[in-house]
Formats: sequence, structure tokens, C-alpha cells
Amino acid sequence: MERTALQVSIFGLLLAFGITQPKNDWDIYNFHINCTVSSRYATTIITSRVVNRKDESQEIEFHVRIPKNAFITKFRMLIDGQMYDGVVKAKEAAQQQYSDAVSRGESAGIVSSVGRTLEEFKTSVTVAPLKKVTFELTYEELLKRTLGKYELLIHAQPMQPVQDFKVDVNIQENAGISFIDVKGGLSTGALADAITKTHSDQQATVNFYPTVEQQKSCENCGEAGMNGDLVIVYDVNRGQSLGDVKTSSGYFVHHFAPSELSRIPKNVVFVIDKSGSMHGKKIEQTRTALIRILNDLAEDDFFGLITFDNGVSYWKRELIQATPKHVKSAKEFAGKIRAQGGTNINDALLEGSRMLNENPRNGSASILMLLTDGDPTSGVTDLDTIYSNVMEAIQNKFPLYCLGFGFDVEFSFLEKLSLLNNGVARRIYPDADADLQLKGFYDEVATPLLTDVVMIYIGGTNLTQTNFSQYYNGSEIVVAGQLTDNNIDAFIPRVLANSKNLGIIFSEEGSTTKSTDSNIQRVWAYLTVKQLLEKELQYSGDEKERMKNETLRLSLKYNFVTPLTSMVVTKPTKEKTEVLHKPSEEGPPPPESPSLVLRSPGGGSGGRGPPASPGLKGSMSKLQRRPVSGRSGLPGKRFRGIPYFRATPDFHGYMNSPVVIARESIKESEPVDLPRSPSLSGNFHFVSATSPPGSMHPGDFMPSIAQDFIEQSEPVVIHLPRSPTLSGYFPFVPATSPPVEPQIRFLLPAENQSLPLCFDITASTALRLLHVPSTGLSANGALDGKRGFRVIVVHFNPDITITVNKYGVTANDGQVEQMIPWQAGQEERVIFGSVTVIKRNLEVDITVGETRLIILHHGSAGEEFLWPVLRQRPSDDNAGGILAQKPAVYEDVSTHFLKLKIKDQEVIVSRTMAADYSFSPAVIMPCWLTPAESALQSQLSDFTVLSI
Repeated sequence: MERTALQVSIFGLLLAFGITQPKNDWDIYNFHINCTVSSRYATTIITSRVVNRKDESQEIEFHVRIPKNAFITKFRMLIDGQMYDGVVKAKEAAQQQYSDAVSRGESAGIVSSVGRTLEEFKTSVTVAPLKKVTFELTYEELLKRTLGKYELLIHAQPMQPVQDFKVDVNIQENAGISFIDVKGGLSTGALADAITKTHSDQQATVNFYPTVEQQKSCENCGEAGMNGDLVIVYDVNRGQSLGDVKTSSGYFVHHFAPSELSRIPKNVVFVIDKSGSMHGKKIEQTRTALIRILNDLAEDDFFGLITFDNGVSYWKRELIQATPKHVKSAKEFAGKIRAQGGTNINDALLEGSRMLNENPRNGSASILMLLTDGDPTSGVTDLDTIYSNVMEAIQNKFPLYCLGFGFDVEFSFLEKLSLLNNGVARRIYPDADADLQLKGFYDEVATPLLTDVVMIYIGGTNLTQTNFSQYYNGSEIVVAGQLTDNNIDAFIPRVLANSKNLGIIFSEEGSTTKSTDSNIQRVWAYLTVKQLLEKELQYSGDEKERMKNETLRLSLKYNFVTPLTSMVVTKPTKEKTEVLHKPSEEGPPPPESPSLVLRSPGGGSGGRGPPASPGLKGSMSKLQRRPVSGRSGLPGKRFRGIPYFRATPDFHGYMNSPVVIARESIKESEPVDLPRSPSLSGNFHFVSATSPPGSMHPGDFMPSIAQDFIEQSEPVVIHLPRSPTLSGYFPFVPATSPPVEPQIRFLLPAENQSLPLCFDITASTALRLLHVPSTGLSANGALDGKRGFRVIVVHFNPDITITVNKYGVTANDGQVEQMIPWQAGQEERVIFGSVTVIKRNLEVDITVGETRLIILHHGSAGEEFLWPVLRQRPSDDNAGGILAQKPAVYEDVSTHFLKLKIKDQEVIVSRTMAADYSFSPAVIMPCWLTPAESALQSQLSDFTVLSI
């Protein structure tokens, strides 16, 4: 049946709703936004109900834009009585599921674009004739106080009047609500009559229920319905100098925003990029904003003005008091700034730091502010060197704020540079109001009230950030944490800070309030994840990985879609799988109208494979080359390494938590649904004849999230990838049990089911991993008798063999043998015709035509083992082997016993756990344990080989 396209667009708290079909083909008969706010934490649920009035199927496209600071926590669709839930997964696992769909020739949508205040996501579903679909999206964010107010913004553009259109905002603040107001285009004219507002001491509500006629009569409205903004603005009372401290269920949140303080004079240096790329509108807007900022300086402020291109230019070489005469001179200097030359960020920031360091003033607050539109191209251009130089110059004495003008600048560079120096980065969008954006940012930091703020919590633990270089008028400091031993009586909050020349201690007895607010724990989780993501940018090595692991753990536990997780949108059978990512600030500006982006498994948009590799360059310094035995007279083929190039950029963003817990902390009899759903494989824990009972081996990781979820009353159900992968697992054995023969557990994802099947294979077996008859490609592996594979061999045609073991990878094309050890630090590459072998860090990436196999190296010295992962499946329907198995199809038919029906066979199963070693470290997974023959629907002997 022919399908026509119906588009429904929803913009979260910043909302737009678009339809592209003629009238009467569809009907948005119900559209509700419900937002509840407590402890300044907003939870928004958007519900839209649409009916297909045509006598043929239509594809309804759900498009959502949410505030940048928000995390999506839930998405679901109700279609013909069946609920389809989106599932938050580790990003790499979600990407694997997406890649599997693409490799099967299915389309799969990943939308990730960024606007000023919005992030965009999209999915779609086919609705049968005269049927209905309900979309429901939930997201959460901590509201930020700016210039003395919190703000909720709703942008509505339904493109048709909606019979049942409602916006309900409910605000509950124990500190008391000082004022609430409603602004924006949708609060004027006839629509003003659709708004009702109530305000008591601690509670306020705003209801917006426009009739169909009112939706047509507002400014910018008409037959297409509303198009405008509804802005809800409020603030809370500031009665206590210590602020608002609330506790609930062992957690606390502290909102600190004292107002009865004297302003601190400031020392500010503006460092302005005047390189050639700033030519035209950018430099004009910069001059305009700078002149406005200079006009706002107080006379007891001191300031400096530096411009830079290839070199550095000054208005004055030292800080100057902001007298009317000096401000006039500086404005004349600013008006003559012209764009030319390169971008010497390093020298300019060092000079700005020097000016502040050489002109200290007691009782003042210093600020360094950088505006640039590009990356460093002159002077010192190495980013790590710039980071080091600027940190050494600033020495934590004052914050550095970085403003990136436009999209030519690498925003992550400015973000890291500012975070390393106690500041923040902000993108300035190259629009008509860019000068107002610049001025607006300055206004946020223009009035320091406190410096060197230290938040102290006796009886508190697992705290979010507690040290702040400065506190500005109209802002707010928020700290959350846990109560030690859940003891509120021993909990004492205190704040130390400097105000001009005075040290101040904020401390009040009885300032902590017990609350029933369930959001307090989520405020802690939200802040912790946000701050860990910032810290991860600043670190490298083990500390960086530790922060990634903890961020991922919390994101999965609290169902946050973050840069390390994605939401997989499950759909009715035979429809495409889609993945919603949290986008970053990097990249070009978003399209004017949102579009569905098709991304290849390699991460590029619109393609079906990884980008073309750059030309091969480099040396063979890390290779051991020797002629093949018996062929020493034949010429060898030259192998050349290339600089590191990751073919799958989306795969680098997450690592799982390597938290080791004792075996006894999990009861095997208690099933656990964990909020993780990557492709499955890995070793969990085992006791063998040579292992003491209860021993834990290096690399056997059980994320502490497992324990967290055991304690929860409602488990999180996960949806698994649509391609099989491997899992090594040795079951728990009680200390009194006799030794058992080690076995390794394999997992087989299931079609439209939350848990995979798993089965055991004796740990000394040689297995057929993959065989593709149409290409002659085969891969076999020998298990190591303990934990994983000891060797994996890939054969292609008669001559090409790739052997991977614990020592490294050996490539042989029948003429020359080339060996790359695991210790080789840089990326190394071998190309034999259509076979490409890339060794990068602790993985080997083997691509043969359309098939891509990854072999991961796990463990430390003496405990090494390998794990294969099929990243891209062959299209050959006759492909065989463990890795080529299709997802299992089963249904739960249990009565008194746990029983599944796998195809036509009823099988008694048990629930157990395994870990995924297709990632490093492993991810713990629940599964249904079945006999191997039942899971594979074949004899195990069909998957074994006598020789690899």
C-alpha cells in the first residue's frame, strides 16, 4: 500500500509541532505539555495523540527539540494498544544495533544537530488506516538561575489548530516563590485570555488552554494555528543567607544565592581576535558589543584591552581604571579594530594573564575573557602546549571565559581551555543579534559578589562540585550529595567565601529541611553526570577512563541520554530501528529545517561504510618482517603504517565501569534487570579446578550499578541488538561444590525480546566463528580453556591468512609475513588487495569487502585472551558460524517453571548473568540459559572444527 508522509514535530519546553499533509488526512486531536518543577528541577512530559484519517497507511514523523541542558529519560509510542518503549543504552551498544540494521540493508535514523538552545531528535512510525498513535516524551533538566530569574520557554508551532491543546506548568519551591510572570508572543492579544496563573507562597501554576479560535487569532497565527513563544519566569525567596538546604531519602541539595552582599570591584581583560576570518559582520558586531560593555564598567573597575592576529596589540600595556576619560579612549580604540592576519591565541592569553597578575588589587575579582572565531594558526599552535602555558600563567587565580564566534572554531578546545581555568565556554551564533549575545554573557559575570567560595558539608559524602572561584549577582551555586549513614542529625552545611577584604562564614542552625521531594536524588545524579562530563574533557589516561566509566554507570542507572549513551527506539516488527544521540557542540550549524540523518556504521552521514582512508604514510619501525618459509627468494610487499584514524568515531565515547564487587554481594537466585543493552559477550566470574572458590580474576568486572539495581523495586528492561555476539562466562559455584569443567557462555540476542538466550560450550573447543561461501572468507577460533579465545585465524582465498594471538597479529599473503605486536603504540595497517588489517591499541580491525571483524585483546600479562566481534555482517544468506547466527525468536510460555518456546520447541530455562567482552571492560547482562542445541537450532558439532 502506498504511504504518504505525515510529519509531527514537537519542541520540548522549546516546542514546535509541524504537519506537512493536506487537511483532513490526519488530526492532532490531543496535545499536552505537562511540566512539574521542584527544587528547580524540571520534569517535562509531552504527549501527542494523532489519528490517521486516510484509508491507507501513513508514516508519522515525530520530531523533538529539547533544551541543551536537558537529558531525555523516556520515550514511548502507543500503537494499536501496544506500547513501544525507547531504551537507553551505552552509546557504543546502540551504535552496534544501528550498524547491524544498516548492514542488513535497513534504513536507520540518527538525528543529532545543535542550535542555540535546542537539540533535535527524530523518529517515525507507520500508522494504519483510521488508527491512532500516541507519542510520549519525558526529559529532565536543572533550571539555571541567570540575572535573578529561572526561565521556562515554550515555542509552539502546531501548523494547525488543535482541539485539545494544553500546557500545564506546576512549580513547587519550599523556599517560597517570590514572583512568577508569563511573557512571550503567546501571552499577548486574544491568547492572553487563555492563560490562567495562580501563586501562593510555595506553589505556582500556569495553565495555557487556547481554544481553536484563539489559536487562529494571535500575532503570527492563522489557519495554520499558533506560532510563537510562551515564557514562564520566576524566582524564589532568599530569606536565609545560607540558602535553601533540603534532604530526602539520604540525599541533599543546597541552593546558595545570597543577595544582600556588596558588589566587588573587578579587574577584567578583554582578549579580542582580529584575525582575517573575523572580517565583515563578525568584527562589526564585536566592536558594537565591546563598546556597550565598556559603557557598563563601573568607575572602580580596572580593565585592559588586547587584540591579536599574528601578534598582540594593546590599548594599554597595563590595567587602567575605568574613568570616563579612559573608557572614552578605549571605545575609540575598539572602534578602529580591523580584521587581518592569523590567530595567535597563546601569546594573547599569556599577555592578558600577565596584565592581571602584575596589577593585583586587594578586595577585587579578576576575570580574563577571550573572544575568537578560529583555531590557533600562528605562534604556538599545539593545543596541549597552549593548555599548559595558560594554566601556568593563570595558576587558578582567576577564571578564563572563552567565547567562540561561529562554527569555524573547535569548540572542544575552548571548552577544555576554560574548564582547566575555572571558567566556561559559550558559543556566539553568527546571527543578527551576535552583539547582544556577547553583551548578554558579559552581563552574567559583570557583578562579582563573592570570591574563593568553598562549600563545606560535615556529614556529607559523594558531593558534587564544592569549590567556586567566583559567585555573581543574579546567579546561583547548587551542590548536591548524600548524607553519611543517612544521618541528618550529623549533617552540618557551611560556606566560606571572601567579600571584598572580608572573609565570610555562612552557617545557620536548623537550616536543613526534611523533604518528601523525590527529585533530590535525581538532582544529585544530574549534577554529577554534568560535572563528570566536564572533568572528563580535562583529563587523560586512567583518570579520564574512570570518569567515563562512572558517567556511563550513572547515565544508565538514571536513564539519562548523555554523550555516552543513546536511546534506541524500538518499533513494530519490520520497521526500522532508530537511535537518538545526545549531540555535542562541535560541528556546523543545524539546518534551518530539521532533517533525518542517515549515518553509516563508520559514523559518516548518508554513507554505507567508513570514509576512505588517507594515503598510506609512515614507517615500519614497529614491524617485524621476515620472508615466508620456503619463499625467501620472492619479493616482499611493503607495509606502511598511517597516522591513527578511527573508522567508527561514535564507538570511542564510552567505557563501562570497572568496579569489582565480591561474588557474595549478588544473590544468584534473585533475577536482576540491568539498564545496559549492548551487543552481548564477555566473562563474568568462574571457579575452576585450579581456582580457589570465590576468587576474582583480573578483568572480571561487575559494575556497581548491578547492586544498585538489585535494591530497586522496579527493574529496567532492556532491548538488545539485532545481531549475535559472544559472551564468555563461567557460572557461580558454591564453595562446597566439587570442581566443575570450565565452560564459556555464548549469548544470542533475541528478536523483540528484552533478554537474550545464552548457552555453554566446553572451554577447550575450537569453533567456526564465520564462514562466507560467496567470498571464501572464514574465521575460526580456539578457546583457551579458561576465559576466552587464545588464537583466532582468518582465511581469505588460498594465500591470505591473518592470525591473532596474545602476542599480536601476523598477516601473511603467501609472499611475506608481517607481525605487529600488541605493544605497538601507534596505529599500524596492512593491505592485501580487498583485505585491510588495522591494529590500533588493543584491537585488530579486519575488513574483507563488506564484512568487518573486530578482535579485542583483554587482560594483563599472563591472563590475556581474545574476543571476536562482528561489526558488519556479510550479505550472503548462506553465511555460517557462531557470529553469523540470526537473532533468536522465542516467546515466554512459563507456568510453574521458567519455560520458553523457541520456534516450535518448549525449553525449560533459568535466568543467569554474563558479561559483554565485545567492549572493554565488560558489561554485565542477564540472559535465559538454554541448551546450546535449542538456542542454535542445530547440533553444536555444526559449529566446531578440528583445526583452526
